[in-house]
Amino acid sequence: MTCVALIVAAGRGTRFGAPLPKQFARLAGRSVLSHCIDVFASHQKIGAVRCVIHPDDRSHYDAAVTGLDILEPVAGGRTRQESVRLGLESLVSHNPRHVLIHDGARPFPAWSLIDQVVEALETHEGAIAAVPVTDTLKREAAGSVIEETIPRAGLWRAQTPQGFRFRTVLDAHRAFAEREVTDDAALLEELGLPVALIQASEENMKITNADDLDRAERLLAKSGETRVGTGFDVHRFGPGSSVRLCGVTVPHGAGLVGHSDADVGLHAIVDALLGAIGAGDIGSHFPPSEPQWRGADSAAFVSHAVGLISAAGGRIGNVDVTLICERPKIGPHREAMRETVASLLGIERDRVSIKATTTERLGFTGRGEGIAGQAVATVILG
Repeated sequence: MTCVALIVAAGRGTRFGAPLPKQFARLAGRSVLSHCIDVFASHQKIGAVRCVIHPDDRSHYDAAVTGLDILEPVAGGRTRQESVRLGLESLVSHNPRHVLIHDGARPFPAWSLIDQVVEALETHEGAIAAVPVTDTLKREAAGSVIEETIPRAGLWRAQTPQGFRFRTVLDAHRAFAEREVTDDAALLEELGLPVALIQASEENMKITNADDLDRAERLLAKSGETRVGTGFDVHRFGPGSSVRLCGVTVPHGAGLVGHSDADVGLHAIVDALLGAIGAGDIGSHFPPSEPQWRGADSAAFVSHAVGLISAAGGRIGNVDVTLICERPKIGPHREAMRETVASLLGIERDRVSIKATTTERLGFTGRGEGIAGQAVATVILG
């Protein structure tokens, strides 16, 4: 691998003041970490992504990476510095040429910024994203009074990603394992190695408190193109004692006939998601003529669509599903369906609507011959 992104997400985020660490806070229907991983996993210069997490956060991490093709996570240490070192050690067998180290609570690194950091590693041992200081700086003395004004010329605020030649930064972390530093570039400074400064922007923000999360929501609301897709599917009844609807098994006096598990709810969702990004329909991705999809769990189709959206730099806004049938009754299973769909899509449950209606005994659904499902989905690109 030429370049690996190592995303550090093992912190506790005590300043955030919420039950979950800040990297798992919800941002536009997904975790902050999920937004962050998406950027690197879809970037053409990044060969692989690995996260460093706290062992207690594994279930939150698994939810964050649904549909993403990345390396298995590794457990972090007592400090950020130790977590980075453990992450680097886990990459030794992969032996990448370069590594980008990024904070899991910084969800908006621009693709162009990643490009510039990687390109700078052709001529430097290290390169970091940073912004020049524009405010006047004051040093505080006892009693909250000004002790002195600090000249701001030549001062920068460090961000991530911070890129390095892999062996250089690994050796530096091993050499200074007992020394506490504020960022990874400081280790190269200790060795006297020059580190390039790559100008970033204020939008490459780090989530530290609730106000930061609100600002991130506003940034997302102002950017991106909202797409809408629709889906429709029908399956007839056949032998069986249950049906599969929106990922939930519902007892019934018949089953649904289809090449896969005949889940009309999930099939409609997949078509809606694919339609929103102009990626065809479910049949073009999973042809019923191909035997490997016989009896397949439709959750795999959903994961495929979610992966395509992530690769396109998009995120799912919401889905609205209507199941059309006389029987079985959907109401008793509605919340389980919402939970399942939200988990498959990696979004919050309140972004999933499951409704049911009948056709007043008209048509094939009214005659009890089958079930239809339709869905609408929004996807935000950019």
